[in-house]
Amino acid sequence: MPHFTSAVEYGLHCLLFLVEHPPDRPAPSTRDLAELQCVPVPYLAKIFTKLQKAGLVEAAQGIRGGFRLARAARQISVLDIVDAIEGSKPLFDCRQIRTRCAIFEDQPPAWASEGICAIHAVMLQAEQKMRAALAAHTLADLAQRLSTKAPPAFEEEILTWLDERAAGRRRRRTPPKT
Repeated sequence: MPHFTSAVEYGLHCLLFLVEHPPDRPAPSTRDLAELQCVPVPYLAKIFTKLQKAGLVEAAQGIRGGFRLARAARQISVLDIVDAIEGSKPLFDCRQIRTRCAIFEDQPPAWASEGICAIHAVMLQAEQKMRAALAAHTLADLAQRLSTKAPPAFEEEILTWLDERAAGRRRRRTPPKT
């Protein structure tokens, strides 16, 4: 059965850093977010490309380039993020094994192949419930859970770390004065 890759987890964690990011501070770059999460930059860049194509984040151009949420965190469901990163693929891929019983000798009877497979039906029901659960939770919900768990200083520590990274980018891009 297919499952969610670590890309979903990294995407969710990085998006949480964008939820309360003040608009007057430089937008975090994928490099900053990748290094903050200790993940390769190209890997996270691919994730953010998918998030941007799905309209969940938008790129800030120029020297202060980076990413911001494209809409309010309460308007972005966990399902939106999962589908953006993983695609809307089914969790279960029925292979019609029910028609391959050796006693059928390559000619399954109608009763074996009519209608939806009982196993597939259960898997579809489970997938529908899982998708509904993911749709019921937003990025804002996750951020609220994090804020109740993390110490109060955590958010400011993250913002300071990201600000220092942005200041370093600006210094590297500023041509030396002659």
